[in-house]
Amino acid sequence: MWITRTSIKAPVFATMVMVALMVLGLFAYRGLGVENMPNIEIPAVEIETSYPGASPEQVENDVTRPIEEAANTVGGIKTIRSNSYEGRSSVGIEFQLTTNMDRAVQDLRDRIGTVRGGFPREVKEPVLFRQEGENSQPVVLLSLTSHERSLRDLSMLTEQVIVKRLQSVAGVGQIRINGEQARQVLVQIRPDQLRSLDIGIDEVMNAISATNANLPAGRISRGERENLVRIEGKMKEAAEFKRIIVANRSSGPVYLSQVADIQDGAAEEDSISRVNGERALTLEIAKIQDANTVEVGNGVKAAIEAMKASLPKDIQFRVLDDKAKTVQGQLDNVKETILEGALLTMVIVFFFLHSWRSTVITGLTLPISVLASFIAMKYFGFTLNFLTLMALSLCIGLLIDDAIVVRENIVRHLGLGKDHVRAAEDGTSEIGLAVMATTFAIVAVFVPIAFMQGIIGRFFLQFGITVAVAVLVSLFVSFTLDPMLSSVWPDPVETRFKYAPWLGRFMARIEHGIEWLHGLYAKVLAFALNWRKSTLAGAVLLFVGSLMLVPMIGGEFVPQTDDGFIQMRFKTPVGSSLDYSDAKLRQVEAALADSRKSRASRPSSAPGKAATTRK
Repeated sequence: MWITRTSIKAPVFATMVMVALMVLGLFAYRGLGVENMPNIEIPAVEIETSYPGASPEQVENDVTRPIEEAANTVGGIKTIRSNSYEGRSSVGIEFQLTTNMDRAVQDLRDRIGTVRGGFPREVKEPVLFRQEGENSQPVVLLSLTSHERSLRDLSMLTEQVIVKRLQSVAGVGQIRINGEQARQVLVQIRPDQLRSLDIGIDEVMNAISATNANLPAGRISRGERENLVRIEGKMKEAAEFKRIIVANRSSGPVYLSQVADIQDGAAEEDSISRVNGERALTLEIAKIQDANTVEVGNGVKAAIEAMKASLPKDIQFRVLDDKAKTVQGQLDNVKETILEGALLTMVIVFFFLHSWRSTVITGLTLPISVLASFIAMKYFGFTLNFLTLMALSLCIGLLIDDAIVVRENIVRHLGLGKDHVRAAEDGTSEIGLAVMATTFAIVAVFVPIAFMQGIIGRFFLQFGITVAVAVLVSLFVSFTLDPMLSSVWPDPVETRFKYAPWLGRFMARIEHGIEWLHGLYAKVLAFALNWRKSTLAGAVLLFVGSLMLVPMIGGEFVPQTDDGFIQMRFKTPVGSSLDYSDAKLRQVEAALADSRKSRASRPSSAPGKAATTRK
């Protein structure tokens, strides 16, 4: 084989090629993103529209049906489903897998814009959400509490300072605040005063909206200079609202303070959050698409530590859930599994080849193939996730197969009396076709997995491509690096265990055990050849029985994992107040607290964490 002859004749060139693969693989590894699952574009869009105060029938007729009719004209739609609630419309649209989602979403926005003008005035602007799968979940769930500040002051500080600093972290996308109490100026109308002064409620509303606004006032030109003029009319203090003129009567102007009571209060709560029974604010911090989950989580925690030094001491941060830590832990476990598998593979190779040089020569295939796989993953836009690392851990045993076969045949030719160069070339060429057939058979198995249809195929694309690339690189290394090292690095058989005679005796026992296994296998093989029909019947029975067990195994889209976090959702009667829901949550929290106290005497592997959020 010309590639083998080239490597043997130019060992420096072959070595530099392998070094280049490893260096490029290391740089590619550093640039790979880290996620729990592959970042798959799910072809689905959710349209949420708020219609305050409307019944489900009104929402259905005024909002949901027009959106459905407008969306139905967009190409590539597979399914349209809708739900109309009290004061809210939800329309879900599923597209074909081959649909260009960027173009489809833009077309959908344009179609909705054509019917937006026909909605009632109270309908809010429709909001489109693209489904992004599991990776769209919050990376960090953070809580803020204070024993000295009111909830409103804590909400203002969170919105104006804390959220803005967290948004400056690289990769942070949306931050949703739960349990906040927003500041609101409350205008309590006095009906008797309105009637006595003959003032309508519409006059009061128009006066407030016209006065409390920043308005452009034109421009001033002076020579070559031109300045824009803007009137700052937004009121920052509640006392300023008292001086708003709502009407003019014969007795003079009527101020808002004469017909209403002004209070600097808080808006009505639409969510309540508590941590261990204490009122708090919870922040759900999500990442932008294609951002590194671990880097975003670490960046958020670093920003929190930096803010602790500048914010008041009474504000306490608590990380309730950290997906970055969970993902990093899972990936570390898979990496440890890969290293353990590689180490055990090397040990098995040493036991069978009885040579540490042969073990090193064949073992070099593992790091080169794995690192070269990172180059392909970077090129195709893959990430380090559950499936790609599972692919690498699965093919660890496959990567070294070709190298073992090549090295073993080279050693056999050395035993025939050939020199190292001739043995390396002849031994590789002799079994080259068989090794290629074996490798391409493995590739033929895994490549179709990468091109499966449906959403499952999108997930297993990274799995199949990663395995195929790693196996092909191992074939390349077996035909280049292994014969080159075998030709320049002789293996002295006579003095192999000169400095460790005990190891030679141990290897002799291993060889004796292998010979015993050979004898046992010969007996099993003789039985199978003598009883062919029985052997075939047993194989068919085993195959059919295995197929019958498939329905009993069950199936699911994503495997269930235990990350130490429990979430409970409760449904409340329609029309119930937030106080009613909060009272029910307090009962649940009390029951959980009693359960925790009853188990306090038992040993625990990790501290528990409890958090409830009601929206």
